[in-house]
Amino acid sequence: MESRGGSSSKFHYAWIVAGVTFLILLATAGVRATPAILMVPLEREFGWTRAAISGAIALNIALFGLIGPFAASLMSRYGLRRIVLGALALLATSVGLSSLMRTQWQLTVFWGVLVGSGTGVTALVLAAIVVNRWYDQRRGLVLGILSAANATGQLVFLPLLAHVVTSHGWRSATYIVAGAAAAVFLIVFVWLKDRPSDVGLLPYGAAQVQPQTEQSVAQSPLRGLFWAARSREFWILAGSFFVCGASTNGLIGTHLIPACMDHGIPEVTAAGLLAAMGVFDLVGTTASGWLTDRYSSRLLLFCYYGLRGLSLLFLPFALASRHIWLSGFAVFYGLDWIATVPPTVRLTADTFGKENVGVVYGWIGASHQLGASLAALTAGAIRTSLGDYRDAFWLSGALCFLAAILLISTRSRMASATQGPELVGAEA
Repeated sequence: MESRGGSSSKFHYAWIVAGVTFLILLATAGVRATPAILMVPLEREFGWTRAAISGAIALNIALFGLIGPFAASLMSRYGLRRIVLGALALLATSVGLSSLMRTQWQLTVFWGVLVGSGTGVTALVLAAIVVNRWYDQRRGLVLGILSAANATGQLVFLPLLAHVVTSHGWRSATYIVAGAAAAVFLIVFVWLKDRPSDVGLLPYGAAQVQPQTEQSVAQSPLRGLFWAARSREFWILAGSFFVCGASTNGLIGTHLIPACMDHGIPEVTAAGLLAAMGVFDLVGTTASGWLTDRYSSRLLLFCYYGLRGLSLLFLPFALASRHIWLSGFAVFYGLDWIATVPPTVRLTADTFGKENVGVVYGWIGASHQLGASLAALTAGAIRTSLGDYRDAFWLSGALCFLAAILLISTRSRMASATQGPELVGAEA
């Protein structure tokens, strides 16, 4: 017979929580993928420039990251379930109401402020908190699967939304996404639990209650930032994750579909290409979680950023070919899309402690989204001023090489650290 935290003979409720979390992240990915589908239709209907629409998306991405550490603190104080329910309600309402927008400031409010805030609660930090609360074993694998929800969201939503926009208009797409958020709200209400102790269990794989040995800053996001910022490892992780955001959802997630359309590739075909990247990302990110449980996270990150840089330097040539080379880019880049998440979370937990991973990774994730926000805005400005995205892709590729060099050339104790820097002034 299995112990309360064991894994040998009895189904553990941690897998239900992981499944519910996957659905939350899936719906969030669908919401966040929608602006890429709406950019050209909004440009055509209202005459808004690509740079102006990118500005609202950039605000969305920035809030998506900046909300993270504060969301982690609220989850620690009030519980996962309560905070996630509030975020899903906000998403369903704001996306639904966006169908009524007529002016640019409404775009900024609905898709910039409200959607950015809601997705910030239900994305980056949520997976990290769930994995570190509910799992003592297989954390890398589970985190890889949860991180791949972003790819699955693209696979599920992008082709559907592109087809709906083409045949029924962009407002119909907002109804679908709002309905998905509402459906996940009901699932969370019924099945999501805050901690294993709520159902009388230990974390998956734990043989006994683990004593808390690290200082906790989970209740204070600003205190957590000041504490973590004293560590060189924090800046290495935050800097490399800034580049990750700039080279993924800020650039490719926001601008690949419009870039394809600039080269005469239909919107539905371009959305299918992004969805295909999601298929390979599902494989790549899950494999990354498995590798993170077995190999040096810093070495893995060096490989991921280096390969991503190569793919982005090649992208303008692939777009010009419009056929087999673009499909090759989708495969190569897709395998690497979110693969950086499992080793980054692992390094954060090893360096700063499991109790602090929500808040500290929240700030590292904020850096990711600030990079994405800057890339979304910059790429839109480059496209508006130069007429194409080539320089934006090349700049992002160069940043990836810089991140790879930073991770491999710095003599860091991240790979072996088990506890963060001393928390000055903490209570004993």
